Amino acid sequence: MLVRAPATVANLGPGFDALAMAVDLWNEVEADTAASPEVRVQGEGAGDLPEDASNLVFRAMAWLAREVGGALPPFALRCRNHIPLERGLGSSAAAVVSGIVLADRLLGAELGPDRLLEIAVDIEGHPDNVAACLRGGAAIAYLSRSGWRAEPLALHPDLRLAVLVPEHERLPTEDARRILPRQVPLADAAFNAGRAALAVLALTERPELLPEAVEDRLHQGRRLPLVPGARAMFEELRAAGLPVCVAGAGPSLVAFEIEGRRVPNLGPGWRVLRLQPAAAGADVQDVEPPRGQP
Repeated sequence: MLVRAPATVANLGPGFDALAMAVDLWNEVEADTAASPEVRVQGEGAGDLPEDASNLVFRAMAWLAREVGGALPPFALRCRNHIPLERGLGSSAAAVVSGIVLADRLLGAELGPDRLLEIAVDIEGHPDNVAACLRGGAAIAYLSRSGWRAEPLALHPDLRLAVLVPEHERLPTEDARRILPRQVPLADAAFNAGRAALAVLALTERPELLPEAVEDRLHQGRRLPLVPGARAMFEELRAAGLPVCVAGAGPSLVAFEIEGRRVPNLGPGWRVLRLQPAAAGADVQDVEPPRGQP
């Protein structure tokens, strides 16, 4: 059984903990119930991520099993990761979503999308990345009277994203959240409310509004000083007239290439990934065992 889960870009500037977009960069996780139990990690995070029961995918699977009162069968867990770690591209959200989607299928729980979202938020701690990872496209996550919910956005077809990944700077989400204040000035809250509404319009109907729509006063100005290389690049791109925001907690950046303006070759130390929004979210499929195996 194989699940593919996309990378995600959260916040999109002013939409703190509410807006996110899935992009076409995928992790693959396989649960093989015919193999001896083990955990393997290949690609991004190999050698850093645990290969035992503390692996986040495994823990998410166990969490869902407890929620539904089921017992997972023995299995080998194989993770093939393409999403960089601690770069603001939703690597932990992809792990959480992969785990709960796999466990849901293995146990035949058939939980609905809203319940899966609620479990994912309980594990991840915030809703934006997991909402986009589960649903695909762009999503607005919000807490309703009935629990966490997400609504899709129909993205404008002309959106062109350049995701800038620094090779030598990393920022754990916990550190990026710890730096944020518990209270903010009313003027800053009002500014972000207006910009978040504008961002929805820019992403769906009027991309020419993006330069102002991705402005933020709640988190980017506090997080960028933690990653000076990303901060310098952020300021350089803004000066060049490109709409740019911090990807999630950072340090990766997302630039929207509009009106013929493109991100130049940044040289060593940066990966520039030109990614399309991922229309679909995480999906799971049965995998045929190799010939000669049951």
